[in-house]
Amino acid sequence: MQHNVAMIIEHALLPVRSGEESRFEAAFAEAKAIIAGMPGFMGLSLSRCLERPDTYLLLVEWSNVDAHMVGFRGSPQYEEWRRLLHHFYEPFPVVEHFEPVSAA
Repeated sequence: MQHNVAMIIEHALLPVRSGEESRFEAAFAEAKAIIAGMPGFMGLSLSRCLERPDTYLLLVEWSNVDAHMVGFRGSPQYEEWRRLLHHFYEPFPVVEHFEPVSAA
């Protein structure tokens, strides 16, 4: 399925194993260089929840869904991303894509 939206936002709530937050943040600092070099990558933010400090919000801007789902996830770089980060999650996060409707 081809998606041709001008920009999409990948949204993931990342439930990090309790007590692993500082190690996750260090691994993410390394991993973000991987994703930042991918075609279609436009920017990202990682935020930590105040009420649940073991939960993070990852927002990644992509040029289109395929840049994320086909380009990044199908790349050798994604394997390195997985190696650095995926063992921190419990349970594994749900990833969804959004298209902008309104902004101020």
